[in-house]
Order: sequence, then C-alpha cells, then structure tokens
Amino acid sequence: MRTSSSRRGRRTAMTAIAAAAAVVTGAALLTGCGGGDGTGDGAAGGGRITLRIGTFGSFGYDDTTGAKLYAEYEKAHPNIKIEESNVADGQKYWDTLKLRLSRNSGLADIQALEVGYIAEATGPAMADKWADLGKTGGADLGAFLDWKVKQATTGDGKVIGLGTDIGPMAICYNKDLFAQAKLPTDRTEVAKLWAGDWAKFLQAGETYKKNAPAGTAFHDSASGLFNAVVSSEPLQYANAKGELDYENSPGVKRAWDTAVAAVQAGLTAKLRQFDEKGTWNAAFKNSKFATVACPSWMTGIIKEQAGPENQGKWDIAAPPVAGNWGGSFLTVPKSGEHVKEAAELAAWLTAPAQHAKVFGVNGNIPSTKDTLTSTAVQEAKLPYFGDTPIGRIYSEAAAGITPAPISRWDGQVKTFLTDNGILDIEQRGTDPAKAWENVKRLVDDKIDK
Repeated sequence: MRTSSSRRGRRTAMTAIAAAAAVVTGAALLTGCGGGDGTGDGAAGGGRITLRIGTFGSFGYDDTTGAKLYAEYEKAHPNIKIEESNVADGQKYWDTLKLRLSRNSGLADIQALEVGYIAEATGPAMADKWADLGKTGGADLGAFLDWKVKQATTGDGKVIGLGTDIGPMAICYNKDLFAQAKLPTDRTEVAKLWAGDWAKFLQAGETYKKNAPAGTAFHDSASGLFNAVVSSEPLQYANAKGELDYENSPGVKRAWDTAVAAVQAGLTAKLRQFDEKGTWNAAFKNSKFATVACPSWMTGIIKEQAGPENQGKWDIAAPPVAGNWGGSFLTVPKSGEHVKEAAELAAWLTAPAQHAKVFGVNGNIPSTKDTLTSTAVQEAKLPYFGDTPIGRIYSEAAAGITPAPISRWDGQVKTFLTDNGILDIEQRGTDPAKAWENVKRLVDDKIDK
C-alpha cells in the first residue's frame, strides 16, 4: 500500500479513508483496544464484539470509497463490528505504534505495517509482540508471493504479517498539462521520453518547463522522485547482508543526486507528499503538477484527491526503470483482547478473492500469486483512468520485482533523507552537502546501530 516519503506507501503508504461501518478518522492515530483495558464488548458472553483496525494511507477496504469489505465481513459475521482508524503520516503512525507496543496498551486488534518497518518488527526486540499468523487465523501462506512471506517472518519462523499489496512502479501524468506543454499524451509515446534512464525523465521535465502552463511544475515532489529512483535500485539503504549502509549505497546516491538535480532545475512543485495541511492533496485537485511517481497504490490517492472533476485527465506510463515502492502487511498484536477473531479477519482481508476486489476499486496490486495472474487483474481498468490498461501495466511491472535487502532502520532513514534532507534543499534552499551532513547527524543521533 501506500507510504509519505516513507509511507506506503507504501503502501505507502497517506490520505484518510472515509467511514467504514464505523470508521474512525481524524485525530486518533491508533484506536485503543487490547492491553486488557477492561472494556470488553461481549466476546466472552457470545455477544457482538468490535474489531479495530489501525491503518495509514488507502488500503481500499472501507465501505465508502473502497471495496466495501467491512460490510461484507460483518454481514457474514453478525457478531462482529469493524472500526478503522486511518491517518496520513506513516512515520508518525509507526512511531506511535512502537510506543504502544512497548506498553502493550492502546493497540488496535489489527495494525497495518509498511514494508520499510517490517525488518524492525520481525527483529529480536519486537518479534514476540505479534501473533503468529502462520498458526492463527487460517491464512493460506502458500497463496502469497514467497518473498512477501519471507519479509514478515521472524528469525524463529513466526509469520507476523500477511501481505496486503506490493508497489510496482509507473509514472502517472496529467494529459491536459502535457498537451498544453506540447508533450505527447499517448502513454506509449510518453514512456519513450524517459525509457531506461531517470536522467531522461529530468530532460522531459526541462522540455515541459519551456512551455509549462502558468503556475504548474513538471513533478510534484523531489522527495517523491527520490523514493521512486531508490525503489528502482537493487541496493537501497541496506547492503546485501541486510545491514544498514545508506552512506555507501549506489542506489541512495543515484536517488539523492537525481532529486537534487530536479530541485536545482526548478522541475518540482516543492511539495511534501502526504503533508498534514493537505497542500499536496489540493495540488492534485488544482492540477499544479504534471507528473507523480506512481506505485500502484498511488492510483487510489489520485482518484480521491484529484476528485471527480479531473476524471479522465490522468494516465499511466511505464517508468524510466522498473521498481517497487512500498507495500504493506496486516499484523495482529498478541496482547489484544480478540486475537483469534482479529487473525481470522486479517486472513480474510488478505485472501486472493479480497485482493482482487480491492484492486478493482482502488488499484492496489495484490501480493498473492494467483491474483496477480488472474484475468480479473490482467484485464482490469479503473474508471477514473479511462481506458488505461492498468492491470496489465502494473502486473507486468510486478513480475519483474526483485526485492532489495532491507534493514530494521530503512523506514526511519528514508524519512530522514526525504523529510529532513531533500525537503530542506527543496523548500529552504539548504546546500545539498550541508543537507547530507544533517541527515547523517540525525541517523547517528536517533538510530542505535
């Protein structure tokens, strides 16, 4: 799913999902449940229980803009009521989740988890905090992509998370703005502009800039560009052994240099993705930028934020280099009051049939093998994007994914590089060398390696 600079994402992670059954949005970051708070809702007596789900971004389960999965599950399980608490900022979500895990208090029955944090969640300090979903809930682990299961497996073999989606990359572009800037609008021709090289993407931006409609930029965010480039690299924040090594990473260097070059050329709208003030969201609605790095989960965000008045204006082209940005998991804290019921719901939400339903509505690419190759996905189109063969574009991109090694600090380092490094260069004019040193200082101060 979806992510801010560090959100699905992901999967990655972002925009608030509207009410589902009794979905809770807004200020609550994680819904209080579990930890033995004494407020049980009838499970012991056979009455109706409430299962609370904490998410970030757009998972596509809700009953308003999503695939109406909560209503479907509640109909089949009259004793269960589902409430979702959703927030925009994936880093804040994770920070709060870690705090509540340490206290075994205030946790939702199901907690979504972005791939950038899965290595920390499966590490020695946290591995025992989660239910083993390989043994509880009835999930078919064999249905998932093997590497997705491996990412969520602890050293002693427990599977703490069930894959929701993956984040194969594309570039989404505003056809109206491209036409006004005298660029091609056919997705095949657009892809040719930058095929094989992120430097060509910047060259296309220079061409756009020469004829750009007033008040618009070629790309939304230098941080988003950084994430797109690094996501296409075989080595990112960790080395081949899974050890944090961002300072020597060729992938991080390429992504940093590309993002800095975009800023210096004036190609970005200087926005922070998933900002809490909603400035980035408003820029979608007001057509303030022509391109956005577009992992599959981003299509749901474009639909939601650009709104019905912009339907048909956005299209999707192949990226300069294939990659995977984001993807998430559903986990069940084992201190919860309804672990068995929560695990069963998590297994159902991530089963192939539900993956296909979410993709058909929200565009999140499934992490189950048969769903990826199914006709429902291969031939899928999203009405918001017109005749764009979205299923074929993203499933072909997904087939080429080779996950990079991850370390337990990837999500946090990504946030420092984007929100404290790239963003300072873009919005405050900080010298890139100084911004890099600032990032290194933050990593040294905040991360106990």
